[in-house]
Amino acid sequence: MMHIVLVNPEIPQNTGNIARTCASTGTELILCGKIGFSLEDKYLRRAGMDYLRGVDIKVFPDLDTLFSERGVRHFRLATKKARIRYDRVGYAEDEYLIFGCESRGLDEELIRKHWDRCVRIPMNEGCRSLNLAVAAAVVLYEALRQSDFSPLSDDTGRDRNVFG
Repeated sequence: MMHIVLVNPEIPQNTGNIARTCASTGTELILCGKIGFSLEDKYLRRAGMDYLRGVDIKVFPDLDTLFSERGVRHFRLATKKARIRYDRVGYAEDEYLIFGCESRGLDEELIRKHWDRCVRIPMNEGCRSLNLAVAAAVVLYEALRQSDFSPLSDDTGRDRNVFG
């Protein structure tokens, strides 16, 4: 199972959209640190729609606790500061994809400590960042692509139609 980790998420709509992506892909959603909204927030529920029932959201006080309690070995930090593109690394089947908060991203010290684990999504110069929900989906789907989208294909061998 893949895992998306949001560190200090601030915007409930982003978390709701990410929860929807997690429900659609069988990915675990983990929230770490200070959460800038209530998990009962109406905007979170609206963005997540009825998919929130299909997502087991775990909450940890910080990344250190997550790493020690879970024994995390495979992880990537998404940051615009990385040199390595997200599509040029290999992902494990139990990868933890870690994203920072919307306004500040990930902590500089964390990035420096795990520099070899940092990946970026290419963007035009002058753009600050992608929307958090979009960035999480882009990296997650690359990790899933590398596993041939297992187990997301239906039993007929045809890819599911995402439009209905």
